[in-house]
Amino acid sequence: MSSIKVECVVKAHNEIGEGPVWEEKDATLLYVDIYGPSISRWNSLTKETERMSTETYVGCVVPRSSGGYVIGEGTRFAAVDWEKRSITTITHVDTEKSNTRFNDGKVDPAGRFFAGTMAVEVRPTELERKQGSLYALQPDHSVVKHLDQVDLSNGLDWSPDHHIFYYIDSLKYMVEAFDYDLQTGGISNRRMVYRLKEDEGIPDGMCIDAEGKLWVACYNGGRVICIDPQTGTRLQTVQLPVAKITSCCFGGKNYSDLYITSATKGMDEEALAKQPEAGSIFKVTGLGVKGIPSYSFSG
Repeated sequence: MSSIKVECVVKAHNEIGEGPVWEEKDATLLYVDIYGPSISRWNSLTKETERMSTETYVGCVVPRSSGGYVIGEGTRFAAVDWEKRSITTITHVDTEKSNTRFNDGKVDPAGRFFAGTMAVEVRPTELERKQGSLYALQPDHSVVKHLDQVDLSNGLDWSPDHHIFYYIDSLKYMVEAFDYDLQTGGISNRRMVYRLKEDEGIPDGMCIDAEGKLWVACYNGGRVICIDPQTGTRLQTVQLPVAKITSCCFGGKNYSDLYITSATKGMDEEALAKQPEAGSIFKVTGLGVKGIPSYSFSG
């Protein structure tokens, strides 16, 4: 059994660090600070971070196969030209609502960009309920709405065989699964795969490993838990030195490192003094599992 090591690799006080994505070609970690609001790229070789501000809350960022990135920002999907530091609207969602914003998102194995919304928070995790939706930006730039009445759209990923879509609506305190049709992008047969225990906090972002096990970030829980969605059991817990754990992704050589984002939003000076690394990004090695490379938006 290899020994698990947790290391703080990007010392930062991100308000809500989120949505990490490993970019293999440059060995960089891409992520957002929702309230920054900004997109950052941390180079694992030079240890330098490049940052780009966005116009408003940015929930997620994903690579685009034609170059650059696509973000869920405010209530729009937008294209990012990293070299020019420019952002161009692709399309708007939630047009009938004034109080929502994008949160987490990820690209499916066919190149569609799934991202969900939530009501803008009064205080962390305090928000108007049932205001969010789950959308998918198609390669032709049309948008499909898959779910509405969502409280806080969050972590999402697909099983290695692409037949199952996993999803978190945070305030339900559980991880859910749907049957997934890769041809159409359709989801059906919603079911619960894991309910979080009292001390595990609020389920936030998540990712899947090559064996099909889920790694779930526990906001206010100070940990990432590994779940077997087949049996609904918790297999492993990775404890972190900060409480507000927001998301995770596999990266590094052979995708064997787990990168974890965290937040400071809502913490007072006393709490920050006790958790000086809050808002930083951590790398966990020695887990003995591998992740799956991320997909790029194909539109």
